[in-house]
Amino acid sequence: MSDFHPVLSPVEARVLGTLLEKQRTVPETYPLSMNALLAGCNQKTSRQPVMELIEPDVLQALNRLRELGLVSSESGGRVTRYAHHLEKTLGVPGQAAALLTVLMLRGPLTAGELRLNSERLHRFADISSVEAFLEELASRPDDPLVVELPRLPGARENRWMHCLSGAPEFEAAPPGRPVRASSNQEVEALGERVTVLESEVASLKALLAELRSASRADN
Repeated sequence: MSDFHPVLSPVEARVLGTLLEKQRTVPETYPLSMNALLAGCNQKTSRQPVMELIEPDVLQALNRLRELGLVSSESGGRVTRYAHHLEKTLGVPGQAAALLTVLMLRGPLTAGELRLNSERLHRFADISSVEAFLEELASRPDDPLVVELPRLPGARENRWMHCLSGAPEFEAAPPGRPVRASSNQEVEALGERVTVLESEVASLKALLAELRSASRADN
């Protein structure tokens, strides 16, 4: 297990998280070109906070990530492409990398929210399996990669936060105003899941229509 623990800026974390995400969600375009990486960093969905980075911002982040051994580049053809090496450099399994990815891109989340939001990266069997990987990341000797935040008033679950950008600052809820953590993020994630399911249903319907048409032609 690696004891290497970089302290990343918010932009560096966004760039690294985007590379991790796109490797699993759009593997056919990975490693990423600068244009694809910039578009991924500036997405309006699945990002908290939303950023408006420009190419020099991303290039500066890539240079530091490359120095840390977290990113490499390759110049095949006309376009330079970028890939991450988080699992190898930090010594974490793919399941844990999926959780770190979501935390870098979306901010603090509960274990339940992490399971929901990481589904396209890794499908966890249940919340307990998510919690097991979180606890493993949090208990690394002298090198915790996540931390469990104090429970907010009115919240049912504790949230988790990555430590790749240094020690977190704990939030304090205003007195007398209990809140439920990350409810908007839950709704957004459910909406994205519905969109994916609708697309899959449409594809299945089209395939079924083709099979019926072919069957009638054979008869």
